[in-house]
Amino acid sequence: MKALAVRPGVTNSGEMIELAPPDSAEGAILVRGLAIGICGTDVEIMEGAYGQAPADDERLILGHESLGEVIEAAAGTGFSPGQLVVGVVRRPDPEPCDHCAIGEWDMCRSVHFRECGIKEQHGYAREMYRLDPQFAVAVDPRLGELGVLLEPASVVAKACMLAVHFLKRTDVRAKTALVTGAGPIGLLAALATRYYGLETHVVDVVDSGPKPDLVRDLGAHYHAGSAADLDISPEIVIECTGIGSVLRVAGAKAGPGGVVALTGISAVPATEEVNLSLFNKKMVLENKVLFGSVNAARTHYEAAARVLSEADPAWLGRLISRRVPADHWPEALERQTDDVKVVLDINPRARAA
Repeated sequence: MKALAVRPGVTNSGEMIELAPPDSAEGAILVRGLAIGICGTDVEIMEGAYGQAPADDERLILGHESLGEVIEAAAGTGFSPGQLVVGVVRRPDPEPCDHCAIGEWDMCRSVHFRECGIKEQHGYAREMYRLDPQFAVAVDPRLGELGVLLEPASVVAKACMLAVHFLKRTDVRAKTALVTGAGPIGLLAALATRYYGLETHVVDVVDSGPKPDLVRDLGAHYHAGSAADLDISPEIVIECTGIGSVLRVAGAKAGPGGVVALTGISAVPATEEVNLSLFNKKMVLENKVLFGSVNAARTHYEAAARVLSEADPAWLGRLISRRVPADHWPEALERQTDDVKVVLDINPRARAA
């Protein structure tokens, strides 16, 4: 079978390789890979800037945003042939910490956790793979190939769930959310905050292309420019760019007692320092909360599945701007002007309906 692999740390070492079918010891569920969502992390790994192969291999199979179809499932797994599934990305330390022991892999206190397609665990960019049932999340069959959006949606579902949790320290209901950045994560964050009933404002630098319409069609407000220009005081801010100067503005824009969730990590070298003393003063004096969300536990995947299931399928379909056949995989890593989410078809002839 074919798989897209890379030698971590070696620039442009990606290649489509041949592998033996997965061994049954790897998991009780045999999955046919259908599609892989491409994100900035994949590009960084391909450029040699990130990634770590499993201890017994010099190569790492890419792909953490997955969608697959169950081929075989052992009795008692809760899965059956034909079901669509997404594989969880983070795997616990073999010697689990207190969090991993109760299924909170995203909160692992150890440095020895693994992440599929990223760190010490092969990913899903292959024609077949096996999953342990605890790391397989069922996808609503009505979503079909749109289920490939589940993993990135889980990141923002976690951000929203935790933000709402932190806001429960008072009895005042959250009404307004600000999302900075209108990439795939930002758009899914806007979808999630609208799902939670929040008036949502999205800020990005572009004033044309598909992003403004995608935001407005959610019933949210799109702003091209800086969040500093907005006359709002949101209870929830979800920062999706990873840019320090944007964080500074977004953190200041959050209302007193507000919550700021960081979901972006920028690969762009920093050119401007954030005034941490002033930032700290605002956070402390206005009782704000700042936290990060970059990976998810099973509960967050399941919450994201609910959000996607209730979303307009036509809107979700517009997030997938390009589909690239596996044999043309380099094209999936090349950024184009109007790209939102690029998907690599692993088994195009078996694409979910």
